[in-house]
Amino acid sequence: MKKVKQFIDNDWWPVLEPEFEKPYYQKLRKFLVEEYNNHTIYPAMQRIFQAFEWTPFSKTKVVILGQDPYHGPHQAIGLSFAVEPSVPVPPSLRNIYKELDHDLGIKPVNHGYLKSWADQGVLLLNSVLTVRDGLAFSHQGKGWEQLTDYAIEQLSKRPEPVVFILWGRAARNKIKLIDTKTNIVIQSAHPSPLSANRGFFGSRPFSKTNAALEAMGEKPINWQLPEHVTISN
Repeated sequence: MKKVKQFIDNDWWPVLEPEFEKPYYQKLRKFLVEEYNNHTIYPAMQRIFQAFEWTPFSKTKVVILGQDPYHGPHQAIGLSFAVEPSVPVPPSLRNIYKELDHDLGIKPVNHGYLKSWADQGVLLLNSVLTVRDGLAFSHQGKGWEQLTDYAIEQLSKRPEPVVFILWGRAARNKIKLIDTKTNIVIQSAHPSPLSANRGFFGSRPFSKTNAALEAMGEKPINWQLPEHVTISN
């Protein structure tokens, strides 16, 4: 595997660099070399750290936390819930779009490429950053959680507060990493078809996030995605 620094070329690097020297990450790296050499792994190696690359540490205003990447071909791009423009919008993201319409009247687009959110300071972070083809959760417990938990903790400690959007039990369990006195936490059920009707629909996370940002003196997020997208690597 190539050096991580070339994939995180912004102010996340000095934040995360100490973690890459620790034994758990060295063990994870050896595991990933073996996995990428012998199996089909998503996302592509150069996109593992895409969320950090597209949303710098100092520019992060919102965190939307996912679990692990999509495990089907041509889907995962290194951002939670997002997919390549050429593939169908996954069910959870379709439900996110439904709630966005209900909340702010923003009609769904026909793609799942969420780069415009990332560019505005929405860190679309999965707890686990890689997965084997066709095997959901196959890279859980290998070390990624330690790295992404550390990233969440560092954001929580920043002088500038962050809005953390936690959907579902796995994400909500991360609240222990967040200083809720200085940051805003918005939580509900997960948007997956199995749970969206149990509290995700009607939770209005997008308007709540923008209200919180405005109260902080920050510019709200324009959640309207462009109809046509240009792919960036």
